[in-house]
Amino acid sequence: MDASDPIAGAMQSAVDAAVFPGAVLSVRCRGAIRYHRAFGLAATVPTPEPLHRDTIYDLASLTKPLATVTSILCLVQDGRLGLDVAVRDYLPELHDRQVGGATGAHLLTHSSGLPAWRPFYERVAEQDKLRPGFLGSAAAKAYVLQLIGAEELVAPVGTEAVYSDLGFMLLGLLVERLAGRSLADFVRARVYGPIKAAPLLFLPTKDGQPQLPAGSIAPTEDDPWRGRMLRGEVHDENAYALGGVAGHAGLFGTAAAVLAVSGCWLDAVKGRPSLLRSDLARRFTDRQEIVPGSSWGLGWDSPSPPSSSGTMFSQQAFGHLGYTGTSLWVDPERELEVVLLSNRVHPTRKNDKIREFRQKIHDIIYQELIARG
Repeated sequence: MDASDPIAGAMQSAVDAAVFPGAVLSVRCRGAIRYHRAFGLAATVPTPEPLHRDTIYDLASLTKPLATVTSILCLVQDGRLGLDVAVRDYLPELHDRQVGGATGAHLLTHSSGLPAWRPFYERVAEQDKLRPGFLGSAAAKAYVLQLIGAEELVAPVGTEAVYSDLGFMLLGLLVERLAGRSLADFVRARVYGPIKAAPLLFLPTKDGQPQLPAGSIAPTEDDPWRGRMLRGEVHDENAYALGGVAGHAGLFGTAAAVLAVSGCWLDAVKGRPSLLRSDLARRFTDRQEIVPGSSWGLGWDSPSPPSSSGTMFSQQAFGHLGYTGTSLWVDPERELEVVLLSNRVHPTRKNDKIREFRQKIHDIIYQELIARG
């Protein structure tokens, strides 16, 4: 490890140990950028590609807090959504379904009773063979809503915390229903544009893609289902089937853009001027009591040993992980924000070395930038 820069030493050691091909680490403390560096490569196959601090990554489940949860808070702030109202009141398709009795708060805390995951993309692909163009269409979203509604709950509503992509797919559809436009359009106009969080965007898999240079986006997996190396299209298969815009995955962005949104949340939590109302931001980031012992706030996680935030973040901290190798942790007590973006699924998802590394790097960052001033 580099004695002069333990953070850089740890990051380079992770590259050397194939934790990920490369990664961008950005750290802000009390409003000042303290660290912003790229390590390793953007891609290793078919040929090595350089990595830059402004490389765009598939953020995977960081979509949940950065897009869906932020949108939900805005809708609550506008008086268009009640967190304690049954979801069937907003989505009448669920009026006679088990999950219809769950509220927004249940979905956000992963206590709706919905299972963690289902391969809905296979069902959508089957329909696409019968009706070309179905994949990614409005009809596909309606179909997936029907499939979620047909799911048997794995636990009664409000009794157990089961991390569920299905719950956030449902929340994404709920945002679109209430906003009257796509989740991508709503969050861009309401949040990303005003706070200048760019590039931070969804890349639709239907009707073309935004014009982004291919080399600016880190590839993810050589995907056997799609038969190609994925670059600029969402890694998550269910999000792909929904057209690349979904409540649980689909967002792409740089570390600096992620920090723009985390700063918006941190300002609100600290009572400073923000697009987000302070009382709501505090409620969303606080650990909830719906399910005793659960670490979940309203869409945000909190430290619970063993935490990916390490051992030193305060109990007021909030954050989230992304399957592709991304994470965001914010500690309001120290006003510390840590963004780690990687493509640990390149060229294959059969690599979980990042699990241990996440804890290690957050502890080193805390020691170097907080404990030692």
